[in-house]
Amino acid sequence: MKAFAKILIVAAVLTTGAVHADEIAATNPDVIARKELMKAMGGAAKTLGGMASGEVAHDAAAAEAARQTLIASAGEIGARFTNNAKDPASEAKPEVWTNWDDFLAKGKALGDAAAALDVASAASIGAGMGGIGGACKACHSDYRIKK
Repeated sequence: MKAFAKILIVAAVLTTGAVHADEIAATNPDVIARKELMKAMGGAAKTLGGMASGEVAHDAAAAEAARQTLIASAGEIGARFTNNAKDPASEAKPEVWTNWDDFLAKGKALGDAAAALDVASAASIGAGMGGIGGACKACHSDYRIKK
């Protein structure tokens, strides 16, 4: 039951504001790149969450690919957010740049949680999703504009 609760938390974090974010299309290339990065991470987390919850059959290759997407994407956070690009569709709070070291630390925490994730079974994925969801939530709570 704890694993299912963790999966629900991850799903809520990843989908909060998704409808609103799509209402305004980004035009700044830097913001577009950031949004694409976040979509890739959200898709990977959704894949893993689906396996952990049993909604999707466990597929070791797909789980590992999703895990690798999270690891690689977490590693790109600093580069994608270096430029404080202005765009009405941006969901990044100004605190990203005023608290840069903390922002990067939260991105690293996601990469670390993904690297530690055991994708051998649905149960092991479920056991590790709390760390991934917690890292996502920590960053979104501090650095994402709620639309």
